Formats: sequence, C-alpha cells, structure tokens
Amino acid sequence: MTAYVLAQRDNDEAIRVLFSRRNPPDSEATWYRPMATEDGTPIEENIRIAQEAIRQRIQQANQRKQNSSS
Repeated sequence: MTAYVLAQRDNDEAIRVLFSRRNPPDSEATWYRPMATEDGTPIEENIRIAQEAIRQRIQQANQRKQNSSS
C-alpha cells in the first residue's frame, strides 16, 4: 500500500486508507515536539528525546523477536 501511495500521490482515498491503518491509533500514539524551528534550526533536546525513544523501540522489537524465536 505504501508503495502505491508513493506512486499515486494525488490519490486522496489511498492516502486516507493508508493513514487509517496506523498502529497504534492517534489516541494511543506518542507525540513528540518538532525537531527543528520554523527556520530550520535543529532543536537538540527534542532530537535527543526522539533518538532515545527510537533506541527503546528498537530494543523492544529485538527483545520480542528474540523471545518469539526461543
């Protein structure tokens, strides 16, 4: 689906379907602050927080994968 949407960027219905498949839904999602100001200046603290969250998600995924293969 993602490849189709990228190839058909003007297909609003395909984009709606893709975003409706979000997991978790918006009500359960973690929202992070912007990584840069409007003029493009990086916000280092926000970048650090996002990087740490990504590291944690990778560790959790690796742990689940390891547990399922045991």
